[in-house]
Amino acid sequence: MDPALAPALFLRVLGEQAGALRAPVLALHRPGPARRYAGLVRVRRGGHPLARLCAWLTHLPPAGEGRVEVNIVPEGSGERWVRHIGGRAMPSQLWAEDGLLCERLGPVEFGFGLAVCDGDLHWTVARVRLWGWLALPARWFGGVVARESALEARYTFDVYARLPMLGLLVHYRGWLDVP
Repeated sequence: MDPALAPALFLRVLGEQAGALRAPVLALHRPGPARRYAGLVRVRRGGHPLARLCAWLTHLPPAGEGRVEVNIVPEGSGERWVRHIGGRAMPSQLWAEDGLLCERLGPVEFGFGLAVCDGDLHWTVARVRLWGWLALPARWFGGVVARESALEARYTFDVYARLPMLGLLVHYRGWLDVP
């Protein structure tokens, strides 16, 4: 099949659930060429020294409030996302594997289960690997969750990452203009 005609990454992982997404969420994940979205974000960061180290290794955004820009580029059967927040880039690679949406942030690979609930897209951690081969217990990452939604006609996001004994790594939430 021509890759340009293949369903977009998130739609492949979600399958029939994709039709229940709110329109702005579905629009953000539509198939197509590279795209860029802009909006506003508020970021909180944890203070534990090891939490700061984990955030640095995975390129999590700095604390603050302001403009966010998200670039999504299809690559093969996956996507490359680069979020620009607070003057820093947060790059990640995304792909589908074993029914999960996988995302690599620095040396950490997450396998997320995706579910649609009341039109919102919920991400929960199903597996974690360090450097692609060292499996970490998924239960350590139960405090890592994300939700994509809509407020009126605007796409919204809320990402929260907390680890046992380290506390908050990052909490960022905001909106993007998605035509």
